[in-house]
Amino acid sequence: MPELPEVETVMRGLMPAMMGAQIVRLEQRRADLRFPLPALLSERLTGRRIEALSRRAKYILFELDAGETLIAHLGMTGRFTIEKSRTPAAAEALTQNSGHDPKHDHIVFHLSSGFVVTYNDARRFGYMDLLPAAELNTHKLFRRLGAEPLSADFTPTYLAGLAAGRKVDLKAFLLDQHVIAGVGNIYASEALWRARLKPSRMASTIADSRGRPNARAVALVDGVRSVLGDAIAAGGSSLRNYVQASGELGYFQKAHAVYDRAGERCLREGCGGTIRRSVQAGRATFFCPRCQR
Repeated sequence: MPELPEVETVMRGLMPAMMGAQIVRLEQRRADLRFPLPALLSERLTGRRIEALSRRAKYILFELDAGETLIAHLGMTGRFTIEKSRTPAAAEALTQNSGHDPKHDHIVFHLSSGFVVTYNDARRFGYMDLLPAAELNTHKLFRRLGAEPLSADFTPTYLAGLAAGRKVDLKAFLLDQHVIAGVGNIYASEALWRARLKPSRMASTIADSRGRPNARAVALVDGVRSVLGDAIAAGGSSLRNYVQASGELGYFQKAHAVYDRAGERCLREGCGGTIRRSVQAGRATFFCPRCQR
C-alpha cells in the first residue's frame, strides 16, 4: 500500500493539472470502489473548481469552491494518471508506458485546464468521500490521526510523551497512525535503521521516567524526517503497483538500506553486519543486528 511519500508525490504531480481548474465533466463508471461512492458524485462535482490540493496521512484532499472536500485514498492498486487528451493514441501510449489497463478506469475528471485525470484501481481497495470542509478534522477518518511527521508538531518531546510507559515495540509504535500519520512498513524499517534503533526495542525507552525525550527520541525523529524527505525527493518507492501521476515509477527503493535486503551486507560505513528479516505483528521487518540496538 502506498505510504506517505508515495501519496505526497502523487498529490504534487496532480497539482499542475488540477489546482485552480474547473471540473467540466466527471465520468463515474461504477457505483463503488472499496465502499459505495458518495451519492450523486458526478452531479455534485461537475462545475466545481478545485481551489487547492493537500495531503493528510495517506489521503489526498481536493478542496472545492463549494466548501466541500473530496477525499481520495489509493488503497493497494489505486493510481491517478494525467493525460492532455483522451484520444485512442494517448490511451495506448499510457498503457504501454506504465502498464495502465483502461478497463479499471473508474472515475475520469475532464478539466478546464485541458487535462484529463483518471482514477484507475484494479483491485478497488481505494475509496473516495465528499464532505463539508468544516467537518474534516472531526470526520471518523481524521479525528484520531497523529502528527504529520514533516510538520513542526512532530518533535522529540511529542514522540517521547506518547511513548512513555508504552509496552509495545518501536516498530509497532511507529506504525500506529494515532501516533504518526502516514508512516507505513517500509519507512518505519528505514527510519529505525537511520536512528540505529532495533525494531523490537520497547517504545518506552525513548523517554525518561518523566516522559521527556532522550537521545533515542531525537535520533528517531531525525530518522523519520530524513527518510520521508529523501523518499519524496526520489518520487517514492515503486515495489508493485505504485506509479506517479505522470505514469513514471518512483526510485527510492534503490536507496533502501534495509527493506527487502535480508542476507545482504549493512550499508552503514564500518558496520559489517548482515541484514536480517523478522516478522512483527504479521509484517516483515528488516534490520541490522549489529548497528541497531
